[in-house]
Amino acid sequence: MTTSVERAQYSDRVPIRSIILRPDGGSGLAGQQARVGGWVKTGRKADKDAFAFLELNDGSCASNLQVIVEADKGDLGQLVLTGTCLLVDGVLKLPPDGKKQKVELQVQKVIHVGVVDASKYPLPKTRLPLELLRDYVHLRARTNTMGAVARIRDELSYATKRFFHEHGFRYVNTPNITTSDCEGAGEMFQVTTLISEAEKLEKNLIKNPPPSEVDIESANLIIKQRGNDVAQLKSAKASKQEIGAAVAELQKAKENVLKMEERSKLQPGIPQKDGKIDYSQDFFARQAFLTVSGQLQLESYACALSTVYTFGPTFRAEKSHTSRHLAEFWMVEPEMAFAELEHDMDCAEDYVKFMCQWLLDHCMEDMEFFADKIDKSCLDRITMSAKTPFARITYTEAVELLTEAVKNGKKFENHVEWGIDLASEHERYLTEIKFQKPIIVYNYPKEIKAFYMRLNDDSKTVAAMDVLVPKVGELIGGSQRDERNDVYYCRMKEMGLPIEPYEWYLDLRRYGTVKHCGFGLGFERMVQFATGLDNIKDCMPFPRSAGRADL
Repeated sequence: MTTSVERAQYSDRVPIRSIILRPDGGSGLAGQQARVGGWVKTGRKADKDAFAFLELNDGSCASNLQVIVEADKGDLGQLVLTGTCLLVDGVLKLPPDGKKQKVELQVQKVIHVGVVDASKYPLPKTRLPLELLRDYVHLRARTNTMGAVARIRDELSYATKRFFHEHGFRYVNTPNITTSDCEGAGEMFQVTTLISEAEKLEKNLIKNPPPSEVDIESANLIIKQRGNDVAQLKSAKASKQEIGAAVAELQKAKENVLKMEERSKLQPGIPQKDGKIDYSQDFFARQAFLTVSGQLQLESYACALSTVYTFGPTFRAEKSHTSRHLAEFWMVEPEMAFAELEHDMDCAEDYVKFMCQWLLDHCMEDMEFFADKIDKSCLDRITMSAKTPFARITYTEAVELLTEAVKNGKKFENHVEWGIDLASEHERYLTEIKFQKPIIVYNYPKEIKAFYMRLNDDSKTVAAMDVLVPKVGELIGGSQRDERNDVYYCRMKEMGLPIEPYEWYLDLRRYGTVKHCGFGLGFERMVQFATGLDNIKDCMPFPRSAGRADL
């Protein structure tokens, strides 16, 4: 083990994690000089204000570094305030025997102080409810909980890219703006410039009213007069220069009338045609939306590169205020050609296991924090998910198990019968009570699933699958996509979907069709599954939900 401090690659400071996350807790660095920066978590003055103890955190890990500052080095009254930013030079030393920390920093020089007005700073030493912290999304990353969430998101993101890269998938950027609704539910945010353009036009027309008929008539008289001037000059056999100048004036008069006539036609409000909004006047010349999924576009690349995935933001305009919904969330979506539902389930299970094991191998400090402060079962849940094979049952078997539970006295808020879309309480019962581990439910009724899922031979179910996990319920939703063009066409007609926007998608079935499948994992739900946080809004750095879009 090295006995010298490791500086940050692009800074003179030493990350706190490189000191206190060493196997020896940093004790082997005693005597070394170090420049450390961070934000004060807690501070207190001691020995009649001769020095102060500070708990400093720079976000590189969950743990704090104890820093000792003597009164002659700075204003201790300011330095001990929670939220103060410090950059200090000092020497690492061993603390007195019996102390929890293995090493501390004796400050020799204070280089920078980012002061805090304690009367206004909204984050006190005491723990604030996570709901209240959502009012301070620009500051909440400084709390222990949200800092740990950020590190776990980062590790899960890296694990995602590592898993798919190691398994031969190519990363594809799918568009955030789309003209097709993947889910067919219609809960999409519309992308348009018609409203802003209408507002601009209205202001313009108020400031510069359109010309009246009298104005246009007057302008036409000027054209007539300029025409007469040209005719007279030609009759008088004037010079080419004089005639040319007169012709130019005539042309200007004509152009002016054209502009006036065009402007006179301007009407305030959103343009319409045949009583409907005229989207041909919009930015994209057609209706466009923020995507709910990159799947459809990703399929076109799967039909060329075989195995691909995308990882990006998706949007849902669902006015829900529950703890499970966000208007903007991130999705991991792989797509595999030459693969069927069984392969889809295998990939989904392996991916979840990989992420769980990654957390155990690389995020133990933060996982232990969540096990201690948020959800005592989260570490056991992640360990079990990494090591235990997932159960697999059909939708019909799942409904039978739920029906049996009801007969035995279990009460659900949502009625249980074949054909229902399983509610969160049903999913959590199956995975938390019945199986006590993650399960995969497959072959759902076609009526509750999207149009693109492959119709099974029974004509009642589709080759869909959901991965259900404790604490969260549905973590992954996926399916084998139907590669048969005629079946697709009938399904879309049956569901009342317009064909024209999906012609390109049907081309994938017309030209070189292939069996393929894929799934989508809600990234915030994976964070929730790992951390045990009750509200998904605390799993996103800057949550957007109905009525809230802070910053």
